[in-house]
Formats: sequence, C-alpha cells, structure tokens
Amino acid sequence: MTFSFLPVLLVPLLAPCVAPLLARRVLDRCPPVAALWTLTVSALLLAAGTVATLGTLALTGLLHVPAFAALGELVHPLRTPSEWLVLPLAVLAAGLLTLAALALGRSVVRQTAGLRTARSQAGRCPAAGDLCVVESARPDAYALPGRPHRIVVTTAMLRSLDAREREALFAHERAHNAGGHHYFLAAAELAAHCHPALRPVREAIRLAAERAADEAAARRVGDRRLTARAIARAALATHTADTRRSAVTPAATTGPVPRRVAALLSPTHHPLRTGSWIAALLAVCAVLSVTTAATSAVRVHQDIEVAQGEAGS
Repeated sequence: MTFSFLPVLLVPLLAPCVAPLLARRVLDRCPPVAALWTLTVSALLLAAGTVATLGTLALTGLLHVPAFAALGELVHPLRTPSEWLVLPLAVLAAGLLTLAALALGRSVVRQTAGLRTARSQAGRCPAAGDLCVVESARPDAYALPGRPHRIVVTTAMLRSLDAREREALFAHERAHNAGGHHYFLAAAELAAHCHPALRPVREAIRLAAERAADEAAARRVGDRRLTARAIARAALATHTADTRRSAVTPAATTGPVPRRVAALLSPTHHPLRTGSWIAALLAVCAVLSVTTAATSAVRVHQDIEVAQGEAGS
C-alpha cells in the first residue's frame, strides 16, 4: 500500500491562499448580494476541505500507533513506505486541528456571551416595534439577531442624526435582519478559524454584508446620497466610542465606511462581465478543494480496508 495521494492533499491546503485575491475582485465586480453568497459558500467549502485534509493526515498517523490501530480493529498498525513523512505530517495536522478547535471554541463562547448581553440589555428597554432605544451617552446602533429581531440604537446615536438620517440608518439595520446577515457573519467566523488565509475573506464577507444593507437602505429611502450621509455621520459619531459587540451583530458603522460611502455616491453600479468569471473561478477552487479532500479521505478508507485484508491473509 502506498500513499501516493499525499501530494494531492496539498490542493485543499493551498487553495484557500488564492481566496483573498479573488475575494477582492468579487467584491469589486459583483453585486453585493451575489458577492455575499459567493464568498460565504466558497469560504465554507474551502474551510471544509482544509479540515477534512488535516483530519485525513492525522488519522493516517494515529493508525501507525498500535493502541489506535487496535481501536480501529486493524490486525496490525498501518504501515507505509513513507512513515518518515506521514508521521510528522500527522502530528502537525493533529496539532493544527487542536489549535483551530480551541480558537473556535473561545470565539463561540465570546460571541455567545456578547449576544446574550445585548439581548438582555435590549429586553430591559421599551420597544417600539422592532426598535429598542437604549439610554446611553455612547453612540451606537446595530441589528440584533434572534427571535424576535431587534434594532438597537442608543439615545446618543439618535441625537447625532436628523430624522431622515435616522430613517436611513434604521433601514440599513433592518436590511441586515431581513437578509439574515448574521448567518453569513457566523459562517465567516467559522471559516476564518479553519485556515489563516480565510481571515481576509472573513473581512470581505463582512464588507459584502454591509454593502448589501447599504443598497437595500438606499432603495428603501429612495435616496443614495441621504443613505451615504447617514452612514458617514453615524460612523463619525462612533469613531471615538468603545463599541465592542459580537461579531455576528452587524452594524452600519463597521467596515471600511469611506469605501461604502463612495460606492453609494457613485452612479448606479453595473457589474463588469468579468465579475461572473471571477466568482466562478473562486467557486471552482472551493469545489476542487473539498472534492480533493473527500476523494483523499475515501482513498484512505480503501487503503485501510486493503491493509486489513493483507494482514489477515
């Protein structure tokens, strides 16, 4: 039995490295909603390919240890001609998986605690429909996921905007809840903990979510310039404020606000034809990554069955 497929396992581990470059192109050349879906699904597939590959490598190493080979009902520990390479890779893969799991666990605990605190704070305040006004000297506004959805805004933020700007801000936050953007942000957080190269993609997903909400708000109020002004003034108001919140609670003041304002003030965006090709290229990379990882995992399973048969004969 040989592990000739080992070089193929580099594909799922290296494919995420091209994702940040393609993600920037997708953001620039695709409509925000299309970019949001493309980036999120691709990031999840690339993350799945990475985890499956590391798991495959770790498993091959464990099956070289007699105790684990016995648990796997192997007659003898798995033997390969390339043990000097397989074992170090397996140890490295297991270590990376452990670190990723620990980091993801800490993130889940932190984000869950932030959401619980935010919902508790909103629950103590009187609500007008989906709007919760919190008495605070710190300007802030954000979309709070959950059931029911809430738009949380502080009194300081209300004082920072005029009536029409407040309408645009609320439209932006409602677009986040209506579009389920917290699910996209949660998926981006998950993917970013699976491969370091997916961290810039996480930022791209956050920007795509904000751009999608910007465009929805502009359509809702019927004034792109008003929407841009509301976002800019809200961002200026929160510039010096300590606005720590969960990463899955989207807000109009997050991300590269000048870039978003410029997009709103520019003429109606007509995506370039190359945008669809770039999105397709990113999707192909993601599908290739997860397919290669799955094929390699199946190959490992088949090799183990062969080894069992050889050992028993």
